[in-house]
Amino acid sequence: MYQALESAAQTFFGEAQPETRRIFHGRGHLFQGLEHLSVDWFSPLVLITSYQDIEDTNPLRDVMLNADRLGQIKGIMLQYRKKKGTPTEMLHGEPINHCIVEEHGLKYEIQPGINQNAGLFLDMRPMRAWLMEYSKGKNVLNLFAYTCSLSVAALAGKARQVVSVDMSKPSIKWGQRNHELNDHDLRAVKSIPHNLFRSWGRIKQFGRYDTILIDPPTRQRGSFDTEKNYGAVLKKLKQLTAPGATIIATVNSPYLNDDFLKHQFERYAPQCRFVGMMDRSEEFQDQFPEKALKIYRYASS
Repeated sequence: MYQALESAAQTFFGEAQPETRRIFHGRGHLFQGLEHLSVDWFSPLVLITSYQDIEDTNPLRDVMLNADRLGQIKGIMLQYRKKKGTPTEMLHGEPINHCIVEEHGLKYEIQPGINQNAGLFLDMRPMRAWLMEYSKGKNVLNLFAYTCSLSVAALAGKARQVVSVDMSKPSIKWGQRNHELNDHDLRAVKSIPHNLFRSWGRIKQFGRYDTILIDPPTRQRGSFDTEKNYGAVLKKLKQLTAPGATIIATVNSPYLNDDFLKHQFERYAPQCRFVGMMDRSEEFQDQFPEKALKIYRYASS
């Protein structure tokens, strides 16, 4: 049953893995019978996410341990995404609910098993690499910043300033810790822990912006719905962008096709020109790419 996972684990752990990565992406529907599984490496923890019940977890544990020829795994955690409260159980080792991981030489705080998300979206790995390369001297606005990983990458890329906006104060504080982990100059970091739609005045104070990142949740109760509210964000771009600014916008809903955001830009931000699609992490291959994370790049006039 787990042959595809076993092959992926053997390949992954066949060498030292100092950086966080996705090991196996069953959710991409490319491996029959394993569509319910995703496996991530948050060194030294393997986090297995399942979207259905698993009666016998021992074979799943054994697949990972048998692949660990270099002794890198200290814990294996299983999280049930569809159960109330997304409960977790340890399949191996002691609970690891807090660790510091590395990606592209940067450090990020991870809290696996505490909430639904561990604190770092691994499908955005190439985007963080892009920001490290193309942020020098830029004023960067990060909307829906979560734990501010994109802001961290931009500042590591020598951005002049990063402005992070998220309604969750704990997430913004988490982001502050991520900046501190990387010895960033906090004078270049501006944080706005408030509802986006009540913060436009403050956001404008720190602009105009050379790079704007719009990476919203598909649905955030009482705050944001991609289908209903994306246009309201795009309407503000004209007041926020510097000449020639880059806008990176994402959609992560299986129910919205490739044209949804293009139509939103045409209607609400016609001054912006579509440049192209950007890559998500190569590990996140999907049989139905139109239903997976989509990352759009635009340029303002």
